[in-house]
Amino acid sequence: MGADDEFRGGHAPLGRRDHRAGSQRMTQAVILAGGKGTRLASRLNGKPKPLIDVDGEPLLKRQIDSLILNGIDDVVILVNHAADQIQAFVDENQFSARITLIDDGEPRGTAGATLACFDQLQDRFIVIYGDTLFDVDIRHMIDVHDRSSAVATLLLHPNDHPADSDLVELDANKVITAFHSYPHPDGAYLHNLVNAALYVVNKAPLASWIDRFPVGDFAKDLFPAMVASGQKLAGYISFEYIKDIGTPTRLDKAERHLQTGVVARARRETPQKAVFVDRDGTLNALRDYVRKPDDLEVFTGAGQALKRLNDAEYRVVVVTNQPVLARGECDWPGLNRIHAKLESELGRAGAYLDATYVCPHHPHSGYAGEVPELKIGCTCRKPGTAMIEQAAAAMNLDLSASWMIGDSTADIAMANRANLRCILVETGEGGRDGKWPAEPTAIAQDIVQAVNIILSH
Repeated sequence: MGADDEFRGGHAPLGRRDHRAGSQRMTQAVILAGGKGTRLASRLNGKPKPLIDVDGEPLLKRQIDSLILNGIDDVVILVNHAADQIQAFVDENQFSARITLIDDGEPRGTAGATLACFDQLQDRFIVIYGDTLFDVDIRHMIDVHDRSSAVATLLLHPNDHPADSDLVELDANKVITAFHSYPHPDGAYLHNLVNAALYVVNKAPLASWIDRFPVGDFAKDLFPAMVASGQKLAGYISFEYIKDIGTPTRLDKAERHLQTGVVARARRETPQKAVFVDRDGTLNALRDYVRKPDDLEVFTGAGQALKRLNDAEYRVVVVTNQPVLARGECDWPGLNRIHAKLESELGRAGAYLDATYVCPHHPHSGYAGEVPELKIGCTCRKPGTAMIEQAAAAMNLDLSASWMIGDSTADIAMANRANLRCILVETGEGGRDGKWPAEPTAIAQDIVQAVNIILSH
C-alpha cells in the first residue's frame, strides 16, 4: 500500500516512531498542530507554534508527556507549517508512545483535518488543540464518556468572560442541547459553560460526516450539526487547568500559573478548597420566592466578591433549597433559566460558579399544583448536608479548608453539621428566621464583607 492509499485525503505520513517494544495500543490522541502561530511570532523565533517555549519546555513536549501519563500511547499529530522541525523534535525526544505525524495539506479546519485522516483513527480517540496547555485527568474523562451513550464528550468549564465566549448549553443529564456562538443576543441569559477544546470522540458516528465537512471546525460546524441531527453529545464539566496560550499575554499568564503552582493545585487528585454560597438572601434579594428570571435581583457587589474567591482558587458552589419546584410554582426548565440569568449577571463582573446544587423537595403538602413525588422529607434540604456531601465527592473538596456563606439559620446549621466554617450575612433572613440552633464562625454585613473575612482568615 502506498502512502497516498494509506492516508485518507492524500495525506502522507511524515514519520512514525514506536518505542513500545510491541505493546498494544491503549488509547489514541490527535493533536491539531498545523497552525502558524502568527500571534505568537514575536516569541517563536522561527519555530512552529507547537514548539513554543512554555516555562523552559516546548508546549508539544508538555502535551505528549501529559498524554502518556494518562495511559495514551498512540499520538497522531496533524502538522503543516514547519513540519520538518516538528519531525526532528519527535526524533530527538524518543517518546515512549507511538508518534505519527501527518501533513494535513491545505487548511481544512479542525474537523476537516481530523475527518481527512479518518482511516488512521482508532474506534475512540482524544482531540487536543496544538496551542493548549492542559493538566487534566483524561483517564477519568474517558471513563465518564465510556459509561455514557454519547458519540462525543466535550470538556466544558466556566470562565471570567462568558459574554464574549462561545457557550454550550446542557440539559439536566449533561447532554448538549445547543451551541451559542459569540456575539450573543442582547439580554440573553446563558449558562457560563465554555468549550475548552478537549474532546473524547467515537470514530464510527463520524463516517457519515466526512463528505459533508471536508472543511470545517469542530465547535462551530461539525458538533452543532451533529446535535441538530439528533446525535448525543455530552458535556464534561471540570475545574482542571486547560488554557489557550495562543497570544503573548495568554502565554505569560500560563507561565505564571505553572511557576506559582496554580496548574498543579487544579488537578482532580488535589483536594480543593471551596466556598459554599446560599442563593436567595445571600447572592440576590429575598422577596418571597424566585419563580422566574425577572424575580432574580443580584446584590450589588456580589459578582465582584465571587470573582475574588475565583481568583483565590476557591471552588464556588451554590447550594440552595428550592421548594418552588415541589410546590409546582416553577419547573426545572424555569429554574434552569433563573440560574442562567444568575450566571450571566455574575459573569458581567468576571465571576463564575463552579457548580450549583439544588434541593427540590418540600415536606409539607396542600399546595395547589404541587408535585407529589417532590413532597417528601430528604437529606438534601437544609440543614441536611447531602448537597455538601455530593459536591465534596464530585469535586474532591477539602471541607476542613472550606466555608459556607448564608443568611438563614438553616444555612449555618448545615455548615455546623458538615464541620464547615461559616459566615452569617445580615441580608435576606439575616438569621432572624430562628428555625435552627446554630452558631456562625462570623457575622458579616453582606456577601462582600463575608468574602473579605474569608480572604483575610
